[in-house]
Amino acid sequence: MRVDAVVVGAGMAGLAAARALRRSGRDVVVLESTERVGGRVGSGLVGGYRLDRGFQVVLTAYPELRRQLDVPALDLRCFDPGALVWLGRRMHRLGDPTRVPSTILDSALAPIGTPLDKIRLARLLRRLRLTDARELLTGDDVTSLDALRHDGFSDAMIARLFSPLVGGIQLDLGLTASRRMLDVVLRCLAVGDSAVPAGGMQALPEQMAAGLPPRTIVTGAPVVALDARSVRLATGEEIAARCVVVATDGPAASALLGLPAVGSRPATCVWFAAPRAPVRDRLVVLDGTGRGPAANVAVLTNVAPSYSPDTTAVVAAACPGSFDPGVEPAVRAQLRTWWGPTVDSWRHLRTDTVAHGQPDQAPPFHPKRTVALANGIFVCGDHRDTASIQGALFSGRRCGEAAAARTA
Repeated sequence: MRVDAVVVGAGMAGLAAARALRRSGRDVVVLESTERVGGRVGSGLVGGYRLDRGFQVVLTAYPELRRQLDVPALDLRCFDPGALVWLGRRMHRLGDPTRVPSTILDSALAPIGTPLDKIRLARLLRRLRLTDARELLTGDDVTSLDALRHDGFSDAMIARLFSPLVGGIQLDLGLTASRRMLDVVLRCLAVGDSAVPAGGMQALPEQMAAGLPPRTIVTGAPVVALDARSVRLATGEEIAARCVVVATDGPAASALLGLPAVGSRPATCVWFAAPRAPVRDRLVVLDGTGRGPAANVAVLTNVAPSYSPDTTAVVAAACPGSFDPGVEPAVRAQLRTWWGPTVDSWRHLRTDTVAHGQPDQAPPFHPKRTVALANGIFVCGDHRDTASIQGALFSGRRCGEAAAARTA
């Protein structure tokens, strides 16, 4: 077989690259080692329950989301701004009074930090709302923890809010990642929503794949070797091409291309079916005590009832930074202290463990890394940009455009 371009990997970056190549009139084949598209973004049915591959959300403030997908067709179901924070005795509601004025009293009284902490938080979010996201990825860089301490936040505020919230999103409870990503995440939360498609996170890659011609994507086709003009499959078949795009995750790209190793942040998520929801809010619940093992918990059916085949609730308990397939008993014991013995009746649906949940992006962090390697091969993924769906989509699109220009 001979084509204009081979894309190795049908994750979000690979699909974005393939679509960009197709828009430029290139003949493309996408080779995916697994049996589905999406890479780390995905979902499936377990006993009728819709479970994502770990607790995942899409942030509606991502610019590439609206550029590359038909957002209304995704039927996004949004969490409310804010969170419930467990501090050892009860839940405390923290909202965004600028977006939901009715939360101002609860937010003011929530003992997650000092009154000065809350003033600093309001000022920080206001500054981020008014700053172009691209500017946040420049300038001096330190760890997120150092940046928060420099801004005057107390250790209590950092432990009770920033660690389970931002650290949960970045799989980095110690807040050792770049402050640039801290700022980007907080800005996205301040100007947009956290959401899931009604059909689960798998709806994102499936919509992108549907925009490619039939038989463009070949699943169950692991690539074992490649150069700038061909790829070789595990079956021994070779495909010749004018260019090759590697759109795998960071560790796989490093192995295929001999690039420097990409650090990994793991993730574990325990899924339960509960006879009824432990809370009615459309809010993520944060473990403000830091005792874990779950740092944040979401009742997905409060947001998207389609995650359940009936009236039972679907609960996701996320353990960011952990790789522990046997963590379910400890998570259940933790949630029993929150919601009492009713948790004993919850049915364990599945435990997801992801060794490479996100690439490590410790400071100094430099996004928008080159997509064209010196040997004529192209590479894209969130390890070449920001560790996010936004980063994967943006990296894939600019990689596909660069490869199309190279083969003009």
